Amino acid sequence: MFAGRKRELEELEKLYKTKTYQMVIIYGRRRVGKSTLINQFTREKRSVCFTATETDSKRNLELFSRLIMKQRGVQGEISFSGWEHAFDEIAALAKKPLILVIDEYPYLAQAERSISSILQQYCDTVFKNIPIMIILCGSSMSFMENQVLGYQSPIYGRRTAQMKIEPFCYIDSAAFVPRYNIKDKAVVHGVTGGIPKYLELFDDSKSLKQNIIELYLSAAGFLYEEPSNLLKQELREPIKYNIIIEAVAKGASRLNEISTKTGLDTSAVSNYINSLISLGIMHKDTAITEEKNKKKTIYALLDTMFIFWYRYVLGNEYAIHTYDSESLYDHEIEPDLNRFMGRIFETMCCEYLSILNINKDTSLPFKIRQIGRWWGTNPITKSEEEIDIVGINDKLSSAIFCECKFRNELTDTQILDSLITKSERWKYNHKYYILFSKSGFTKGLLDAAEKAKNVCLVSLKDMYQNV
Repeated sequence: MFAGRKRELEELEKLYKTKTYQMVIIYGRRRVGKSTLINQFTREKRSVCFTATETDSKRNLELFSRLIMKQRGVQGEISFSGWEHAFDEIAALAKKPLILVIDEYPYLAQAERSISSILQQYCDTVFKNIPIMIILCGSSMSFMENQVLGYQSPIYGRRTAQMKIEPFCYIDSAAFVPRYNIKDKAVVHGVTGGIPKYLELFDDSKSLKQNIIELYLSAAGFLYEEPSNLLKQELREPIKYNIIIEAVAKGASRLNEISTKTGLDTSAVSNYINSLISLGIMHKDTAITEEKNKKKTIYALLDTMFIFWYRYVLGNEYAIHTYDSESLYDHEIEPDLNRFMGRIFETMCCEYLSILNINKDTSLPFKIRQIGRWWGTNPITKSEEEIDIVGINDKLSSAIFCECKFRNELTDTQILDSLITKSERWKYNHKYYILFSKSGFTKGLLDAAEKAKNVCLVSLKDMYQNV
């Protein structure tokens, strides 16, 4: 199925309708739906859609030539004499509007080192005067950012747009499991990380438990070895990356802490983490308003499917191979799902605020210009504290403070009282409070919020229905 990507499709359509030269760079981690987006966009349009393979330049040219000839209505094993010849044929086809897609562009560039220079030459001379839209797509994040978008690339400056394709937000993820209740929709988003390929695997005619057992807790399941396979595809030393990811998935967040748990040198850990960040697996987080304070930097797994896998699949191979997966789910996974979803729910709440923030009829009291988590020492209480989400507009001297609770109990007034106390260190003229809760709120908190006027209560149900 095709879901989401409305903004990306709108932007591509806008560029296409100019009927002029365009070069769009589309990139993002594997399984995120780049090719699906391109296929949806090019459907019913004149296009030559070529996917490069991990082979030599000659074979790629043969496959590319065949596609061009097919567009001309000619079948057979025809291969052009060189890439220049192939691009001449593309130019001839583009007398009428044409889309040229080169998917997995890094494979072609590695096979044919001069391809970017050849493409540059054609963009500067032939292509700039014809109605051609060129889409270069790739999953190798570092290659696309450095060798295609980077200053040193021959095609630097030839692009007219670029799109980094991100995983789905919780709303788009829900479209894949429409028959699930909202709690299960949220968990599906968490265990898949919003990756379209993984979302497509969930069958909402089956229970959440059945899907997780079949996909993760079965030796034949598609996701049983997925993180390991991805690391082997992308990295030279998967074992070292493996132990770093495991340490972070189980709670290590600071560089020295990760180094201690893995037994690896701090500088080596830093290099490995940078590679994982470039792949979209990890990210660096800094407490809001304290970006220059390195002590406030922590590392976390961005891909929450990895968190799930390293917490519940790795180390439980015996149970899985002896067909004891149902017991593993019932006794270790299901009782821990609320804890697993804690940070993920915070991200979902951030997404909810972002959706409201761009809505013209927003219910927010002001436009948020900066958002993030905060942690540190409260100078008033002298204790270590954390605020799940802080949204700021410095020009208006306004801030929103949020607490996010993904648990079975109703959220009560002490959560609001604690949040107000923690916000006292912030010197803003206008302060507002939002409490997010999976299970809802006590009557006492509902009454307190109604009286306070600057307090908003948002349930998980609201997050799916009010956007």
